[in-house]
Amino acid sequence: MSPTPAGPSSPSRRAAWIAVAVLWPMAFLYYFDRLLITSMRPAIRLDIPMTDAQFGLLTSGFLWVYGCLSPIGGFIADRWGRRPIIVASLLIWSVGVWFTGHAHTYSQLLSVRMLLGAGEACFLPAAFALISNHHPGPTRSRAIGLLNTGLYVGSALGGAGGWLAEHFGWRSGYSLLGVVGLAYCALVAVLLQDTPPPVEIFDGSGPRLAARGAGRALLANGAFWILVGVYCFGTASNWLCYAWLPTYLRDRFHLSAGAAGLSATSYLQAGTFLGVIVGSFWADWWSLRQNRARAWVAAVGFTVAVPGLFLVGSSPVFLATVIGLMLFGVGRGFFDTNCMPILRQISAQRYSATGYGFLTFAGCIAGGLITYGSGALLDAKVSLAIVFRCAAFGMGIAAVGLALLKSRSRRAT
Repeated sequence: MSPTPAGPSSPSRRAAWIAVAVLWPMAFLYYFDRLLITSMRPAIRLDIPMTDAQFGLLTSGFLWVYGCLSPIGGFIADRWGRRPIIVASLLIWSVGVWFTGHAHTYSQLLSVRMLLGAGEACFLPAAFALISNHHPGPTRSRAIGLLNTGLYVGSALGGAGGWLAEHFGWRSGYSLLGVVGLAYCALVAVLLQDTPPPVEIFDGSGPRLAARGAGRALLANGAFWILVGVYCFGTASNWLCYAWLPTYLRDRFHLSAGAAGLSATSYLQAGTFLGVIVGSFWADWWSLRQNRARAWVAAVGFTVAVPGLFLVGSSPVFLATVIGLMLFGVGRGFFDTNCMPILRQISAQRYSATGYGFLTFAGCIAGGLITYGSGALLDAKVSLAIVFRCAAFGMGIAAVGLALLKSRSRRAT
């Protein structure tokens, strides 16, 4: 096995960690907004009447647009640079969030949530690819994991939406969030540094990146298809928790909207935060000795998540449910911090943002289906506990896929 390359050094090392610091608030803002709307469900439905299935469609519509445009956003980032598309993403998102607070009909709200999906589609593929280029050695999982903590903190605080809606109203928060995003957009444009384009594209040894070539290279890769399937199981389970856990906990344990929203996010994100720290350090250390270490660490994580989701869907005791949420969070953190590093090991650097866009596309279609389908089951008086138990089974299948995943024969970059 080839040794893992050394990490970046002095001013490049500084720029590598500055890039993570600049992108972290964006990750926070995006996921804060995603969870904010689910925990504000009672207040929003009181102001804009809708069924449970229609409320689920607000998240599903966002996810489907986000997923469908992610491969395009990733390809643009691979071809023309990651920094410009990250700045454009934040600009679109900020406008969409501001308009969310000014929507007065269901169709307006649905349209704005889909606009947000378009804005966010440009972010994670470009951001993870940029961070991976800045961190080519044994700091990669830690850098990706640190950026992911922004997602988790945003998700955890997004659960406070029920409390915010009860005390200040749901519209004012969205208006303020849009203004904050526009102000930060200017800072990102000034502070974020891109890395040079992959030399394999521009040194004359191969043609300039083309959409057909990128798609063919990725979709002809069997290991990439396994990762797509794994990502679908993981994302569907994530969005089941994001969209319906506040409702599930409120109904099952008779909690207030604020308590249910905070319980649904805080315990889950605490576990995820722990998982990303342990999983990133373990994977970076083990990757120096074992080429398949990152995939195996992720497989351990999904294995831990199985009993966690089963407890959520089965236990009548709130404490056991909390333990289950934290186990699921730990397992999710193990995977999230290693997903892009695994992708870089099974595909070429030049396709990394495009490849992550494809993963996002597949995962969001799966997440949108389970979110909308769960709402339809609720309308039909079917318990969400059944859905959580099925999700546990799916995570077990994904764990097996990760354990069998093999890296490319050459050292990943």
